[in-house]
Amino acid sequence: MKELVVISGKGGTGKTSLTASFAALAPNAVLADCDVDAADLHLLLAPDVRRRAEFRSGHAAVVRAEACVGCGRCAALCRYEAIAPATRPDDGARVFAVDAGSCEGCGVCVWNCPVRAIDFPEQACGEWFVSATRFGPLVHARLAPGAENSGKLVSLVREQARGLAQEEKRDLVVVDGPPGTGCPVIAALTGATGVLIVTEPTVSGAHDLARVLELASHFKIPAAVCVNKWDLNPEQTDGIEAAARTAGAMPVGRVRYDQAATAAQRLGQTIVEAGPESLAGEIRAVWNNWMNLMRETP
Repeated sequence: MKELVVISGKGGTGKTSLTASFAALAPNAVLADCDVDAADLHLLLAPDVRRRAEFRSGHAAVVRAEACVGCGRCAALCRYEAIAPATRPDDGARVFAVDAGSCEGCGVCVWNCPVRAIDFPEQACGEWFVSATRFGPLVHARLAPGAENSGKLVSLVREQARGLAQEEKRDLVVVDGPPGTGCPVIAALTGATGVLIVTEPTVSGAHDLARVLELASHFKIPAAVCVNKWDLNPEQTDGIEAAARTAGAMPVGRVRYDQAATAAQRLGQTIVEAGPESLAGEIRAVWNNWMNLMRETP
């Protein structure tokens, strides 16, 4: 089983649009949306949720008002100013309460409360799903607004996708990864068979591509590069592909700018479904070139 990840050095390069088309082209694959902070692959794949589960991670302090003696030690120690005086409802006594939105879950208040009046429960941070789509099974997730530990949720989505592929005897997992170079990207890349980096012919696109290529090289993951909307700056595209080769990555194709891509998305379709064939053909070429490169990878 091979696990292929599509990422980008920055948002807005067209990574998810291309991944959705790859889903239509991938034979016998399990799909995974690991861009959990801003998941949107489901908008084009229209999943039918078959299984859902809560994602719990991290902790937040909760003061039990009935046990609090109002000493204020917790507030004095909190460096995030997440604890403030409050009034106990039943007798009007001065107690302290935690602002859940400001709590960083460090646990200092919990460990230092002299009367052990502060609980430290695990937090519900989002949900993950196993769904059916017209292109096969999809594992995806939704992280709650402001919730942390997205890297852990990415790892969970990948684990479930790989398990599903083994269970259904599918030989390919196609992952829509997050943009950037942070913890979620590392969680999406580690142990993958290969990575396709989607970039655009701009100064920021070239700069962020270089950072992602360094990341892939660090983890020794074979990298391929696709320049999306290449015709907006052909000279920049040539430079990006030359830099990719120098970094040990293989350019596997270019996709031109076409408003038909936006029109397809409005219809809830992938580009290879909606056309035009000239644009869809370029995406097929990228997919085929990448697959040929990955077949040579152990």
